[in-house]
Amino acid sequence: MNSVPSISKEKIDLIKEKAKMSRLETIRLISKAKSGHYGSSFSCAEIFATLYYHVLRYDPKNPKWPSRDRFIMGKGHSAVGVYSILADVGFFPKEELDTYTDLGSAFGDHPDMNKIKGIDFSSGSIGHGLSVGVGMALAARVDGEKYRTFVLMGDGELEEGQTWEAVMSAPNFKLGNLVAIVDNNKVTVDGVTKKLMNVNPIKEKWESFRWNVVEVNGHDVEALIDTFDHLPPVDSEVPTVIVCDTVAGKGVSFMENGFEWHVAYLGEDDMKRAIEEIERGN
Repeated sequence: MNSVPSISKEKIDLIKEKAKMSRLETIRLISKAKSGHYGSSFSCAEIFATLYYHVLRYDPKNPKWPSRDRFIMGKGHSAVGVYSILADVGFFPKEELDTYTDLGSAFGDHPDMNKIKGIDFSSGSIGHGLSVGVGMALAARVDGEKYRTFVLMGDGELEEGQTWEAVMSAPNFKLGNLVAIVDNNKVTVDGVTKKLMNVNPIKEKWESFRWNVVEVNGHDVEALIDTFDHLPPVDSEVPTVIVCDTVAGKGVSFMENGFEWHVAYLGEDDMKRAIEEIERGN
Protein backbone atom coordinates (compact mmCIF):
# COMPACT_ATOMS: atom_id res chain seq x y z
CA MET A 1 0.00 0.00 0.00
CA ASN A 2 1.38 3.40 -0.97
CA SER A 3 2.01 5.88 1.80
CA VAL A 4 0.47 9.34 1.80
CA PRO A 5 3.21 12.02 1.84
CA SER A 6 0.90 14.62 3.36
CA ILE A 7 0.53 12.58 6.56
CA SER A 8 3.24 13.51 9.02
CA LYS A 9 4.92 11.28 11.54
CA GLU A 10 3.47 13.60 14.17
CA LYS A 11 -0.07 12.78 13.03
CA ILE A 12 0.63 9.05 13.03
CA ASP A 13 2.19 9.25 16.51
CA LEU A 14 -0.78 11.30 17.74
CA ILE A 15 -3.27 8.68 16.57
CA LYS A 16 -1.23 5.90 18.18
CA GLU A 17 -1.21 7.81 21.46
CA LYS A 18 -4.96 8.37 21.31
CA ALA A 19 -5.51 4.65 20.69
CA LYS A 20 -3.41 3.99 23.78
CA MET A 21 -5.50 6.53 25.69
CA SER A 22 -8.67 4.73 24.62
CA ARG A 23 -7.38 1.41 25.96
CA LEU A 24 -6.21 2.89 29.26
CA GLU A 25 -9.47 4.75 29.79
CA THR A 26 -11.40 1.59 28.94
CA ILE A 27 -9.62 -0.15 31.80
CA ARG A 28 -10.25 2.77 34.17
CA LEU A 29 -13.93 3.03 33.34
CA ILE A 30 -14.58 -0.69 33.51
CA SER A 31 -12.89 -0.73 36.93
CA LYS A 32 -15.81 1.45 38.07
CA ALA A 33 -18.46 -0.74 36.50
CA LYS A 34 -16.84 -4.01 37.69
CA SER A 35 -17.60 -5.60 34.30
CA GLY A 36 -17.16 -4.55 30.69
CA HIS A 37 -16.03 -5.16 27.14
CA TYR A 38 -12.25 -5.14 26.98
CA GLY A 39 -11.47 -7.37 24.00
CA SER A 40 -13.80 -5.83 21.45
CA SER A 41 -12.94 -2.27 22.51
CA PHE A 42 -9.19 -2.88 22.30
CA SER A 43 -9.53 -4.45 18.84
CA CYS A 44 -10.85 -1.22 17.33
CA ALA A 45 -8.87 1.40 19.29
CA GLU A 46 -6.77 2.39 16.25
CA ILE A 47 -9.93 2.55 14.13
CA PHE A 48 -11.60 4.90 16.62
CA ALA A 49 -8.53 7.11 16.85
CA THR A 50 -7.98 7.29 13.09
CA LEU A 51 -11.60 8.24 12.49
CA TYR A 52 -11.79 11.00 15.10
CA TYR A 53 -8.32 12.50 14.65
CA HIS A 54 -8.07 12.28 10.88
CA VAL A 55 -11.16 11.18 8.97
CA LEU A 56 -14.49 12.37 10.32
CA ARG A 57 -15.90 15.86 9.76
CA TYR A 58 -17.61 17.04 12.95
CA ASP A 59 -17.99 20.06 15.21
CA PRO A 60 -18.01 19.37 18.97
CA LYS A 61 -19.59 22.78 19.55
CA ASN A 62 -22.40 21.89 17.16
CA PRO A 63 -22.96 18.13 17.57
CA LYS A 64 -26.03 18.12 15.31
CA TRP A 65 -24.33 20.01 12.46
CA PRO A 66 -26.33 18.81 9.42
CA SER A 67 -23.26 18.40 7.20
CA ARG A 68 -21.23 16.35 9.69
CA ASP A 69 -20.10 12.84 8.86
CA ARG A 70 -22.11 10.20 10.69
CA PHE A 71 -20.51 7.41 12.71
CA ILE A 72 -22.56 4.42 13.79
CA MET A 73 -21.30 1.66 16.06
CA GLY A 74 -23.21 -1.47 15.19
CA LYS A 75 -21.05 -3.06 17.88
CA GLY A 76 -22.36 -0.69 20.53
CA HIS A 77 -20.83 -2.76 23.32
CA SER A 78 -17.50 -1.12 22.39
CA ALA A 79 -18.78 2.33 23.34
CA VAL A 80 -16.50 2.47 26.37
CA GLY A 81 -13.59 2.65 23.93
CA VAL A 82 -14.90 5.75 22.17
CA TYR A 83 -16.22 7.75 25.16
CA SER A 84 -12.75 9.00 26.11
CA ILE A 85 -12.10 10.10 22.54
CA LEU A 86 -15.39 12.02 22.35
CA ALA A 87 -14.40 13.81 25.55
CA ASP A 88 -10.87 14.44 24.32
CA VAL A 89 -12.04 16.13 21.10
CA GLY A 90 -14.44 18.34 23.06
CA PHE A 91 -17.97 16.97 22.88
CA PHE A 92 -18.26 17.06 26.68
CA PRO A 93 -15.99 17.62 29.72
CA LYS A 94 -13.70 14.70 30.51
CA GLU A 95 -14.88 14.83 34.13
CA GLU A 96 -18.28 13.53 33.05
CA LEU A 97 -16.71 10.16 32.29
CA ASP A 98 -16.21 9.69 36.03
CA THR A 99 -19.94 8.96 36.27
CA TYR A 100 -19.67 5.96 33.92
CA THR A 101 -22.46 3.43 34.69
CA ASP A 102 -23.54 5.35 37.80
CA LEU A 103 -27.29 5.48 38.37
CA GLY A 104 -28.62 8.31 36.21
CA SER A 105 -25.39 8.73 34.23
CA ALA A 106 -25.57 9.36 30.49
CA PHE A 107 -22.71 6.93 30.01
CA GLY A 108 -23.81 3.33 30.01
CA ASP A 109 -22.41 0.11 28.64
CA HIS A 110 -24.00 0.97 25.28
CA PRO A 111 -24.25 4.46 23.71
CA ASP A 112 -27.41 6.58 23.95
CA MET A 113 -27.80 9.22 21.22
CA ASN A 114 -30.36 11.08 23.34
CA LYS A 115 -27.95 11.52 26.24
CA ILE A 116 -24.43 11.72 24.82
CA LYS A 117 -23.23 14.45 22.48
CA GLY A 118 -21.42 13.04 19.46
CA ILE A 119 -23.36 9.76 19.37
CA ASP A 120 -25.43 9.37 16.19
CA PHE A 121 -27.22 6.11 16.97
CA SER A 122 -28.24 4.23 20.12
CA SER A 123 -26.78 0.82 19.37
CA GLY A 124 -26.50 -2.43 21.23
CA SER A 125 -28.77 -4.96 19.57
CA ILE A 126 -26.34 -6.41 17.03
CA GLY A 127 -27.24 -6.25 13.34
CA HIS A 128 -29.07 -2.94 13.01
CA GLY A 129 -26.10 -0.64 12.38
CA LEU A 130 -25.69 -1.04 8.63
CA SER A 131 -29.42 -0.69 8.00
CA VAL A 132 -29.38 2.62 9.87
CA GLY A 133 -26.30 3.61 7.89
CA VAL A 134 -28.12 2.94 4.62
CA GLY A 135 -30.92 5.21 5.81
CA MET A 136 -28.52 8.01 6.74
CA ALA A 137 -26.67 7.70 3.45
CA LEU A 138 -29.98 7.86 1.59
CA ALA A 139 -30.94 10.94 3.61
CA ALA A 140 -27.74 12.66 2.50
CA ARG A 141 -28.65 12.00 -1.14
CA VAL A 142 -32.19 13.33 -0.66
CA ASP A 143 -30.97 16.44 1.17
CA GLY A 144 -28.17 17.13 -1.29
CA GLU A 145 -25.55 16.78 1.45
CA LYS A 146 -21.98 15.57 0.92
CA TYR A 147 -21.36 13.87 4.23
CA ARG A 148 -20.29 10.24 4.54
CA THR A 149 -21.81 7.66 6.86
CA PHE A 150 -19.37 5.25 8.52
CA VAL A 151 -20.65 2.06 10.15
CA LEU A 152 -18.42 -0.03 12.43
CA MET A 153 -19.42 -3.69 12.76
CA GLY A 154 -17.90 -6.75 14.36
CA ASP A 155 -17.34 -9.92 12.38
CA GLY A 156 -19.93 -11.61 14.58
CA GLU A 157 -22.42 -9.01 13.38
CA LEU A 158 -22.12 -10.50 9.90
CA GLU A 159 -24.05 -13.49 11.23
CA GLU A 160 -27.20 -11.35 11.36
CA GLY A 161 -29.62 -11.62 8.42
CA GLN A 162 -30.59 -7.95 8.53
CA THR A 163 -26.97 -7.02 7.91
CA TRP A 164 -27.07 -8.76 4.53
CA GLU A 165 -30.33 -7.04 3.56
CA ALA A 166 -28.48 -3.76 4.13
CA VAL A 167 -25.44 -5.04 2.22
CA MET A 168 -27.75 -5.79 -0.71
CA SER A 169 -29.55 -2.43 -0.47
CA ALA A 170 -26.57 -0.06 -0.51
CA PRO A 171 -25.33 -0.82 -4.07
CA ASN A 172 -28.92 -0.90 -5.30
CA PHE A 173 -29.36 2.68 -4.10
CA LYS A 174 -25.88 3.63 -5.38
CA LEU A 175 -24.65 4.77 -1.97
CA GLY A 176 -21.00 5.57 -2.55
CA ASN A 177 -21.25 7.85 0.51
CA LEU A 178 -21.57 4.79 2.77
CA VAL A 179 -18.50 3.17 4.32
CA ALA A 180 -18.79 -0.04 6.31
CA ILE A 181 -15.92 -1.04 8.60
CA VAL A 182 -15.64 -4.64 9.74
CA ASP A 183 -13.66 -5.14 12.93
CA ASN A 184 -12.63 -8.69 12.07
CA ASN A 185 -11.26 -9.74 15.46
CA LYS A 186 -12.46 -13.32 14.91
CA VAL A 187 -14.16 -13.87 18.27
CA THR A 188 -17.56 -13.25 19.81
CA VAL A 189 -18.84 -13.47 23.36
CA ASP A 190 -19.43 -17.21 22.89
CA GLY A 191 -16.17 -18.21 21.23
CA VAL A 192 -14.25 -18.19 17.98
CA THR A 193 -16.45 -16.81 15.19
CA LYS A 194 -15.26 -19.34 12.63
CA LYS A 195 -16.33 -22.25 14.87
CA LEU A 196 -19.69 -20.78 15.87
CA MET A 197 -20.86 -19.49 12.50
CA ASN A 198 -18.22 -19.23 9.80
CA VAL A 199 -18.67 -15.90 8.01
CA ASN A 200 -15.69 -16.44 5.71
CA PRO A 201 -14.80 -15.58 3.02
CA ILE A 202 -15.71 -12.03 4.02
CA LYS A 203 -14.06 -10.24 1.09
CA GLU A 204 -15.67 -12.42 -1.57
CA LYS A 205 -19.10 -12.18 0.06
CA TRP A 206 -19.12 -8.37 -0.01
CA GLU A 207 -17.73 -8.32 -3.53
CA SER A 208 -20.56 -10.55 -4.69
CA PHE A 209 -22.98 -7.88 -3.44
CA ARG A 210 -21.14 -5.30 -5.60
CA TRP A 211 -19.25 -3.43 -2.89
CA ASN A 212 -15.78 -1.94 -3.20
CA VAL A 213 -13.77 -4.05 -0.73
CA VAL A 214 -10.49 -3.05 0.92
CA GLU A 215 -8.60 -5.28 3.35
CA VAL A 216 -6.23 -3.67 5.87
CA ASN A 217 -4.41 -4.33 9.13
CA GLY A 218 -6.72 -2.64 11.62
CA HIS A 219 -3.87 -1.83 14.01
CA ASP A 220 -1.58 -0.25 11.39
CA VAL A 221 -2.33 3.46 11.71
CA GLU A 222 -0.49 4.47 8.55
CA ALA A 223 -2.34 1.81 6.53
CA LEU A 224 -5.68 2.91 7.98
CA ILE A 225 -4.99 6.54 7.10
CA ASP A 226 -4.01 5.56 3.57
CA THR A 227 -7.17 3.48 3.17
CA PHE A 228 -9.49 6.25 4.33
CA ASP A 229 -7.63 8.84 2.28
CA HIS A 230 -8.23 6.79 -0.87
CA LEU A 231 -11.97 6.28 -0.52
CA PRO A 232 -13.92 6.82 -3.76
CA PRO A 233 -15.52 10.27 -4.15
CA VAL A 234 -18.50 10.84 -1.88
CA ASP A 235 -20.76 11.17 -4.92
CA SER A 236 -19.68 7.81 -6.36
CA GLU A 237 -22.22 5.03 -6.77
CA VAL A 238 -20.38 2.10 -5.17
CA PRO A 239 -20.30 1.72 -1.35
CA THR A 240 -17.04 0.70 0.31
CA VAL A 241 -16.35 -1.85 3.03
CA ILE A 242 -13.03 -1.82 4.87
CA VAL A 243 -12.30 -5.24 6.34
CA CYS A 244 -9.91 -4.69 9.22
CA ASP A 245 -7.80 -7.62 10.35
CA THR A 246 -7.67 -7.09 14.12
CA VAL A 247 -6.86 -8.88 17.36
CA ALA A 248 -9.36 -9.05 20.20
CA GLY A 249 -7.76 -7.67 23.35
CA LYS A 250 -4.95 -6.05 21.34
CA GLY A 251 -2.25 -4.52 23.50
CA VAL A 252 -2.54 -6.88 26.48
CA SER A 253 -0.76 -10.19 25.95
CA PHE A 254 -2.96 -12.35 28.16
CA MET A 255 -6.13 -10.94 26.56
CA GLU A 256 -5.18 -11.19 22.91
CA ASN A 257 -7.35 -13.54 20.81
CA GLY A 258 -9.27 -14.64 23.91
CA PHE A 259 -13.05 -14.56 23.68
CA GLU A 260 -13.12 -14.84 27.49
CA TRP A 261 -12.24 -11.13 27.63
CA HIS A 262 -15.22 -10.02 25.54
CA VAL A 263 -17.04 -9.31 28.82
CA ALA A 264 -14.90 -9.60 31.94
CA TYR A 265 -13.31 -7.82 34.87
CA LEU A 266 -9.65 -7.33 35.70
CA GLY A 267 -8.44 -8.07 39.20
CA GLU A 268 -5.95 -5.72 40.81
CA ASP A 269 -2.79 -7.59 39.74
CA ASP A 270 -4.00 -8.22 36.18
CA MET A 271 -5.08 -4.59 35.87
CA LYS A 272 -1.61 -3.40 36.83
CA ARG A 273 -0.04 -5.78 34.33
CA ALA A 274 -2.44 -4.71 31.56
CA ILE A 275 -1.78 -1.01 32.14
CA GLU A 276 1.98 -1.58 32.08
CA GLU A 277 1.78 -3.48 28.79
CA ILE A 278 -0.39 -0.82 27.14
CA GLU A 279 1.88 1.99 28.32
CA ARG A 280 4.92 0.13 26.97
CA GLY A 281 3.16 -0.35 23.67
CA ASN A 282 3.28 -4.15 23.67
